[in-house]
Parts: sequence; C-alpha cells; structure tokens
Amino acid sequence: MSRIGKSPISIPAGVEININGNEVTVKGKLGELTQTISDGITVKVDEGNIVIERPSDSKPHKAAHGLYRSLVSNMVEGVNKGFTKELELVGVGYRASNQGQKLDLALGFSHNIVLELAPEVKVETVSEKGKNPIVKLTSHDKQLVGQVAAKIRSFRKPEPYKGKGVKFVGEQLRRKAGKSA
Repeated sequence: MSRIGKSPISIPAGVEININGNEVTVKGKLGELTQTISDGITVKVDEGNIVIERPSDSKPHKAAHGLYRSLVSNMVEGVNKGFTKELELVGVGYRASNQGQKLDLALGFSHNIVLELAPEVKVETVSEKGKNPIVKLTSHDKQLVGQVAAKIRSFRKPEPYKGKGVKFVGEQLRRKAGKSA
C-alpha cells in the first residue's frame, strides 16, 4: 500500500499542475482533470515531480496514500497521452457503427442498442470483412473510458461455450466443454 505512494510522479513537458487546498487540477494538451484529495494527505510539487505525503502510518492513511498517488499519476498520464480501450464483438451478425457520439450496436437482440457517449470519450468503429467488429474508445479520463467500456460489455457479456458476446481485445475467456455425446 505505502510503497506506491512513496514514489514521486514526474511531470512531463506541457503538463500544468495547480494545487488549491485539497483539490488537484492537471491540465495538458488533451484536456483538464480535477481530483479532490481527502484530509490528511498532502500534495506538493518540487523540481518537476509531484510528491504525495501522509501524516501517519495508520492503515487508512496508508491506503489513501497509495490511492491518491495512483489517481494523480493516471491524471498526469491521461492529459499527456490519453487512454484507449478496445472492445471486440464476437458473434454472427454482431455489428457496430457510430454517428459522432452515438454508438449503434447490433448484438443479436430484436432491436439495435443506441448509446449516447459523453463528449470526453471519442469513439471509433472498425469493421473489416472476415474479422470481428472492433469499438475503440479514447479519452483523457481513465475512469470514464473504463466505465463506458464496461457498460458496452454489459449489454452482451461473452458466454463460456462459444465465446459469443462483447469482450475486451486480448481478454482470455474461460471456456467450458459442451454436452458429451
């Protein structure tokens, strides 16, 4: 828990950090993110690094120390590079298309699922002949892109027998043997 919190976060070029009381704002080329830090944990900027400190070695302070260090690190990485999640639609007739921020999914139901995405999340669909359709989600907010990806996956989770459904690219599924003859 505490080992993560002790390591400093280096600030890349083009990233600006503002600390106002218990609120940390990170601004970069891809956007701006804000995180409220709980009482007791202090955030300091010195010599191009962000250092997060805790007041004592109690268990809640140790846990919060590592948590806020990870959150601030993800904010810095997000506004600098961004985060991408890719989802693969496995199944006959499963299709995906997008019109701006509207994602249209055909997942074997009687109707298509139309999902309106937040403006911070950029969506792109790739459909090649002979390959499964892929939905690419990109954003500077790691939590938001993960939440949207989980929502899309929840519409049709991969089933264990044939593997049909919406899965993350590179995800290993636990397969089951079918009926014995």
